[in-house]
Amino acid sequence: MVLNRDDIPMGRRTPEHVAARLEELILEGVFRPGQLLPSERRLCERLGVSRASLREGLRILRSKAIINTRQGHGSTVASLLPMHQQSPLMHLFNDHPRTLFDLLEVRALLEGESAYLAARRGTSMDRVLITRRYREMAAYAASPDELEVEQLARLDHAFHLAISQASHNPVLVHTLQSLTDLLLSSVFASVKHLYHRPGPREMINQQHARLHESVVSGDAEQARQIALEHLTSISELLRELEAEHDRIERSAMRLEQWQ
Repeated sequence: MVLNRDDIPMGRRTPEHVAARLEELILEGVFRPGQLLPSERRLCERLGVSRASLREGLRILRSKAIINTRQGHGSTVASLLPMHQQSPLMHLFNDHPRTLFDLLEVRALLEGESAYLAARRGTSMDRVLITRRYREMAAYAASPDELEVEQLARLDHAFHLAISQASHNPVLVHTLQSLTDLLLSSVFASVKHLYHRPGPREMINQQHARLHESVVSGDAEQARQIALEHLTSISELLRELEAEHDRIERSAMRLEQWQ
């Protein structure tokens, strides 16, 4: 979103209106959780407000715990829906891996709708960012060097996040962002267990390519279908691997009885 000098009309540049405009920009994903806000000078120029109004507006946001300010380090957007790694819920999810399949089911629902809305509502700038994230992921996946699972998982997640941001639904975007740690764990699992196998790797690469094409071309129904297909097939493959592991384990236990 472009911030014009006349973004806040003259006469509505009180601290309350400055705070409200910054809240809108945070909700719309222009400023994301953990992101450092531009300097006061830059914000004043882009919003067309005085430094006094801006500083008071920032104070209002701090009082609501929407931003955090450190002396000499500027202000950052707070985590709006805390779901940090040390929370009791995160411990429960991490200690019970079977919730991975529940998470993939939730991802299919949320990201299917994200892809649908992104294809319908995405701007030309959204499509540029989605394409950039897709190419970064595809280039790394095609690298002849040995892939680092964590790096590929983060590039994969960034691609899907760019699509969700193009949905222009702040609630959907922030819900997905609040689940970042969990979403990364599901991406990490799929990359770690599937990507070294030629068949699944080719399937995942093709699905990503088709998802990218359908979103940037504006084919909303196809985008939703591909997103659902992508996550459903990953879940099915991981279940097959789990079943195979269980069969091998049972066979080994039976063999040990006769040795």
